[in-house]
Amino acid sequence: MTREEVLALLNAPEALENLKKLVADNPFPPMGTDVNNHIHTTYSFSPYSPTAAVYFARMAGLTTCGLMDHDSIAGAEEFLEAAKIVGMGATIGIECRVSFKNSPFAEKRINNPDQNGIVYMAMHGVPHGQAARVNEFFAPYREKRNERNRKMVAAVNGLMEKYGVTMDFDNDVLPLSNGAQGGSVTERHLSRALSEKLLARFAKGEDLVAFLEGDMGFKISAKVRGYLLDEANPFRMYDLLGFIKSDVIGKFYIPATEECPDVRDVLKLSEEVGAISAYAYLGDVGDSVTGDKRAQKFEDDYLDELVPFLKDLGFRAITYMPSRNTMAQLNRVRQLCEKYSLMQISGEDINSPRQSFVCEAQRDPAFSHLMTATWALIAHEWRATENPDDGIFSAKSETLWPSLDERIKAFAQFGEKM
Repeated sequence: MTREEVLALLNAPEALENLKKLVADNPFPPMGTDVNNHIHTTYSFSPYSPTAAVYFARMAGLTTCGLMDHDSIAGAEEFLEAAKIVGMGATIGIECRVSFKNSPFAEKRINNPDQNGIVYMAMHGVPHGQAARVNEFFAPYREKRNERNRKMVAAVNGLMEKYGVTMDFDNDVLPLSNGAQGGSVTERHLSRALSEKLLARFAKGEDLVAFLEGDMGFKISAKVRGYLLDEANPFRMYDLLGFIKSDVIGKFYIPATEECPDVRDVLKLSEEVGAISAYAYLGDVGDSVTGDKRAQKFEDDYLDELVPFLKDLGFRAITYMPSRNTMAQLNRVRQLCEKYSLMQISGEDINSPRQSFVCEAQRDPAFSHLMTATWALIAHEWRATENPDDGIFSAKSETLWPSLDERIKAFAQFGEKM
């Protein structure tokens, strides 16, 4: 079967049963040492259902995979079952935007490309019995987000109607999501709906580029321009989506307010359920690896003040992606994590078929500690699922292994055995 045929099987309602048949009939490639703790699924935005995400991670040779959807953890049960079927380690988590309004950084562009004072953070290693509680916590915020989504669709129509392009939230955007199953609807869903409308309106690559550059007045990089001109490009819709997300969205973006809980409320939830709260380091962006972020400055200018503030707030970790930053940026983050005893968690933000599940940059021996931390994360999740007192940041564990580095190494050994 082609990759597209396999993906269709694993995105179907009977995905897990189809996965069992695939596993029975087709051998997997050898398992390496690669890990990825930040894979999005159709419960936020991705080409992959939880089952498909696990399958393609395993086909890429990964030894572990991690669920990380926006404002939702509804895909957790399917994700864990799929990982069990293919025989690989797995963790579950959730990514969300939180308000830093009541902080010294309220007016700063921190790690959110679209607005000041809003931060992306993650809850890693959610104990399995707590996933429903976490998803319930975010339910009203998903509803608030949809109220804003509807307003942004209206803004899109105000911008595009004169060009013969309009869309409807209920008919064009919502069906692209798993919103009815507890998933979230994000700006990427809006961008996809607009992408599909534009591709239907301007099927020829030359016409599409002429419209974006001529009528709309956007500047398109040579790389993206080539993608859009190529009508045989299988990822053309995703490439256009990425361009809309990075360059066009400012034309219709409405700032998020009520859908972003205060950071302290999410940190409180994380501690109560036994998850590991993590600030998502972005760093100043030059040429975006994923193609959906414009060149922009973020937290690097004040990182030395931000990290101790995060520690004081109660964050347990910082998560980062080695392929997205320079070695100088990564070394600086690592040193600050070590200085303030923050766990370091890695993950490659997967939400497009053009992206590889393997982070080549992470194979550098300089990042071996991120492999160790992943196994510690897995051990934490399973141990905390069985007994909350056995989590990596529990009072019991901190007494047994006072040093965070020592504790991570001990938990990594547990994880590899498990």
